Amino acid sequence: MQKPHRSSVKALDRVVHKPFTPLMKTLTNPFRGQQDAFPGLADIPAPSVDAERAQALLARCPKASPTPLVDHSRIASALGIAHIHIKDERGRMGLGSFKALGAAYVIATEASEGDVSATTYVTASAGNHGLSVAAGAAAFGAKSAVYIADTVPEAFANRLRHEGAEVVRQGATYEDSMAAAMHAAHHNGWALLSDSSWPGYTSRPHRLMEGYLALMAEAISEMPAPPSHIFLQAGVGGLAGACAAMARRAWGDVPHITVVEPDAAPALYGSIAAGTFTATPGPVSSMGRLDCKEPSLIALKGLAYDADDFLLISEAQGAAGAGLAAHHGMPSTPSGSAGLAGAMVTDLPADARVLVVLSEGPE
Repeated sequence: MQKPHRSSVKALDRVVHKPFTPLMKTLTNPFRGQQDAFPGLADIPAPSVDAERAQALLARCPKASPTPLVDHSRIASALGIAHIHIKDERGRMGLGSFKALGAAYVIATEASEGDVSATTYVTASAGNHGLSVAAGAAAFGAKSAVYIADTVPEAFANRLRHEGAEVVRQGATYEDSMAAAMHAAHHNGWALLSDSSWPGYTSRPHRLMEGYLALMAEAISEMPAPPSHIFLQAGVGGLAGACAAMARRAWGDVPHITVVEPDAAPALYGSIAAGTFTATPGPVSSMGRLDCKEPSLIALKGLAYDADDFLLISEAQGAAGAGLAAHHGMPSTPSGSAGLAGAMVTDLPADARVLVVLSEGPE
């Protein structure tokens, strides 16, 4: 292997080296491979692995096409490993994020089962989930309402409006806007379409996660060999839970799967460490798409079975992941490149074949 290419940007160069490594926190999953071992989730469904269903429905969408899997030799060289395969979701269906596969897939499925033109889909969003709700509703003649916190930039609110959503600001945090969306759904008879799940609310988020299987099925079909390591970023855990379940279906125990979260929002890490569902209050993270303090129960159940490790990264490490991606021609956000940041701070063998998802484009 040739010597790693090093950026002239000293801050980035420092992150690629190991001095940042001690700042991370890694938890080995004690529930790995134990069916229903995590307590309290017996009535919660495990993530779907029916990728064929998702792909068949998405194939009917004129905007749907596979996203590229990039074997990025320069980033691999910078990390001192053999291969890093980057599933590039930045162009997914014109919405710039893997989230296009989620809520829009739910709405498409419901539209295939009956007329949804009289339905208003409501959700809370700090990012791309709201765009998927808005675009999916508009595509099938339904309406959408997206509740956002006061901290969400107005530029994002305008993107939601451009997709046809009614935008309502409510509260200081995502949790506040989620509570408002739930109240609006109950009061107005609207259809709540959250990307998280909780007791009594699992049907739509279960189907939503099924939509994410399409990206992993594409990656599996394009991989020249099974990956040795997979790093999956997580907010509530929908992407990580779906991709991990699909990876186990395809490759069994071969890949070492690590779930990456901001240390300001250790929703899954905290619950696995506690051995029970746990809300984890903390400061606001610059990895805003991942700044979720409570995990989806479907994702928690799936990842308790499928994930090997849970990794917390600092704000600086998240920024470094975005910096490395941008430096090598794949600009994203600290949220979208958090899986790459996880690979950066992990001591990987030289022959590692790593798979990560670049889940969104730059803001």
